[in-house]
Amino acid sequence: MKSRQVSFFVFIGIFNLCIVAMIGVLMRYKIGFEFPYFEQKHLLHAHSHFAFSGWVSHILYSMMFWFLEKNDIKSSAISGLIWTNLICAYGMLLSFIYQGYGGISITFSTLSILVSYVYAYTFIKALQQIPDHHPSKNWFKASLFFNVLSSLGTFYLAYMMVSKNIDQNYYLGSVYFFLHFQYSGWFLFAIAGLFFAKLHEIVGFRYNPKIFLYFFVSCIPAFFLSILWIKLPWYVFIIPVVAVLQQLWGLKLFLEMMKSQYEIIKNAGTRLVRLILGLSFLALIIKIMLQTGSIIPEVSKLAFGFRSIVIAYLHLVLLAFTTLYLLGYLLWNGFISHHKMAVSALILFTLGVFANEFVLMVQGIASFGYILIPHLNEILVGISLFMFFSLILLLVFFQKGRTL
Repeated sequence: MKSRQVSFFVFIGIFNLCIVAMIGVLMRYKIGFEFPYFEQKHLLHAHSHFAFSGWVSHILYSMMFWFLEKNDIKSSAISGLIWTNLICAYGMLLSFIYQGYGGISITFSTLSILVSYVYAYTFIKALQQIPDHHPSKNWFKASLFFNVLSSLGTFYLAYMMVSKNIDQNYYLGSVYFFLHFQYSGWFLFAIAGLFFAKLHEIVGFRYNPKIFLYFFVSCIPAFFLSILWIKLPWYVFIIPVVAVLQQLWGLKLFLEMMKSQYEIIKNAGTRLVRLILGLSFLALIIKIMLQTGSIIPEVSKLAFGFRSIVIAYLHLVLLAFTTLYLLGYLLWNGFISHHKMAVSALILFTLGVFANEFVLMVQGIASFGYILIPHLNEILVGISLFMFFSLILLLVFFQKGRTL
């Protein structure tokens, strides 16, 4: 049963995703064409912070709040924290555009982090009312732990920015620390919690708790995969190698579980839901395979040495895995209706995501040979516009009652 408040949170989330896409269009346009207004670096900071706080974290907070509601656990404090997070998200959006890293933007960033701390404490406290055998309980607790842990990278980054004492290795290390524990920690574990909570509703579904164990144990040591461009001693290098093996084994157990129970699971959602979630999990598999390949030092240095490769990877995780999963999950649970225009918008956006990823991949591969492919920036502007207008279409029709 969807509450009116959670439905409104979803509306705000999709509206925020439109803003993220709009800034993405503007950034792409500034790369290829003359546009003197707004600093590119300021737009980049606003784009990334708002994507994380105003879109992904906002929807995850809202869906986890809904999870409690469905289990008859009331918490007005969590609702208030979601609103507070939104205020911080809009504060970061405007202040980063205006000043980049400065007093106002750092204040809102700090407040956003403090909100995540209070949310983690409040949610985990409420989660005590959920039985220990529930498959989502550990995933949710771990996701909030990694969300809190990721903030250490942000605080150190802010310290360097304010003190003007910036070391390039520490700067990049702080950025990758934050990104790793957001992407592979907070986002992944919260998504898994939502996914297994939904499957838990299916009669006959059997969950394998070892999946959580392998992914959890591998998450912290897997951070070293993000800093292999630093020359690590051989005994430290063993840590990410073991993490990769644990991650692969966890993925193997997950795929085996899904395959063995496919007949039970397949009727839980429509064909479009299965398609979007399937593409999202395909992106996750590609992410894990790329991480596995990065244990080869030469491959890691090559990848991290080209900005286009890093951008392609970040968009793979944020768009192809995280955003597609969240949109598919919202459709699965009725927050997005099966109105023909909403369905069309989702299909168009999904096509845009993979077109964008394909062009970024081509650009990245070409950069290995220092090959300049003409008109790629113009193509990326076109794809960004395509994705933006598909999201506007989704925003207009996502709660219409008429179905296909």
